[in-house]
Amino acid sequence: MSQTHSIQVTINGTPYAHEVEPRLLLADYIRQVVGLSGTHIGCEHGVCGACTILLDGQAVRSCIMLAVQADGHELTTVEGLAQDEKSLHPIQEAFWEAHGLQCGFCTPGILMTLVPYLEENPNPTETEVRDAISGNLCRCTGYQHIVDAALLAAEKLQSKA
Repeated sequence: MSQTHSIQVTINGTPYAHEVEPRLLLADYIRQVVGLSGTHIGCEHGVCGACTILLDGQAVRSCIMLAVQADGHELTTVEGLAQDEKSLHPIQEAFWEAHGLQCGFCTPGILMTLVPYLEENPNPTETEVRDAISGNLCRCTGYQHIVDAALLAAEKLQSKA
């Protein structure tokens, strides 16, 4: 008989409470229990960055964190970026406009990495953006359009401030 733990988390502003096994990964909890499929699982070792979410506003790898560790915390996934279903977050707009995505597998993790980064660094250089996303692997784009999109996102966020 497996032991379970009760957890309570808020994801994208919605509270959730579940009984989970102590070994359940946070990425699996988000995808399988809560049903939010925007958080992708690539390497399951925290290397590729596809599973990046925000935990209390900080970017974390959800594939190397247990769901029980998130108990009592606020999570944001890519589904929670936009204010509503009819709009995009400025970072999402920039990725659309600058063609910062191709297959899209890495995109949610990159977006979630950039949210806190651009809040802390509102006017980054190209080199700084490349360093910020260096923990996110993309096999399709060659990164130039991603960097361009991040710089455009910084401009968009500055104009909204």
